[in-house]
Amino acid sequence: MSNSIFDRAQTSARFIQEKIKCDVDVAVVLGSGLGVFAETLEEQTIIPYEEIPDFARSTVEGHSGRLVVGKLPQTSINVAVMQGRFHYYEGYSLEEVTLPIRAFSALGVKKLVLTNASGGVNESFKAGDLMLITDHINLMMVSPLRGRHDQRLGARFPDMSEVYSREYGRIAKEVAAQLQLKLGEGVYMALQGPNYETPAEIRMMRVLGADAVGMSTVPEAIVARQMGMQTLGISLITNAAAGIEDGPINHAEVMEMGQRVSKQFCELLAKTIVKL
Repeated sequence: MSNSIFDRAQTSARFIQEKIKCDVDVAVVLGSGLGVFAETLEEQTIIPYEEIPDFARSTVEGHSGRLVVGKLPQTSINVAVMQGRFHYYEGYSLEEVTLPIRAFSALGVKKLVLTNASGGVNESFKAGDLMLITDHINLMMVSPLRGRHDQRLGARFPDMSEVYSREYGRIAKEVAAQLQLKLGEGVYMALQGPNYETPAEIRMMRVLGADAVGMSTVPEAIVARQMGMQTLGISLITNAAAGIEDGPINHAEVMEMGQRVSKQFCELLAKTIVKL
């Protein structure tokens, strides 16, 4: 294995390029239960993560663990889709978690879509709602940029005033309106996990300004920002966070909700990508 994250990302990118033999226009990372979008692509090339040098392995239910590259139906747009991501709570370092984003950058990708399943902190959100991520709060308390700096990856101190592209957000809202699909917006808060939050923690998050909470996305968004990629973030609200409604929270309902809204989600994603 190469020493630097830059070299490892380059190695991963070269392997992917040899397999797909085409340019990639947009990269997409799919969250828990949202993997069905990858199945809609045409002329697919499927690469299991275990074949890609330096890629980690998905160990969570709902994350298939493969890279699917293909065309959006009825377009010439090539999309690389991660059917599942890697998480800090799985025991991976944030360098490992974010290496695929750096590999996409090495492939020349400038447009990134990050999706996730999250808990609704804002009480106006209901299970099944979609939320445009306008900003985030990193309560994972660690940055993927920590450590020795390599200027080939981007600035040492990247600006974070617009991590999620306002223009991409405007386009997504416009598409949602055309589809008569409700697309809320809000701030996503990331925690390490894997345990769900306590009711007291959810009350704290609300005070701090979070609208949704999850265990991913933020490290990827930070790395993408450092490398000059434009990012669109969308959360599927799969459940009300702890303390808002009675009853326990479990991963099964996260998966079930992903399946329930998959058609609307795929349509929103496809039509938005066309306009990015």
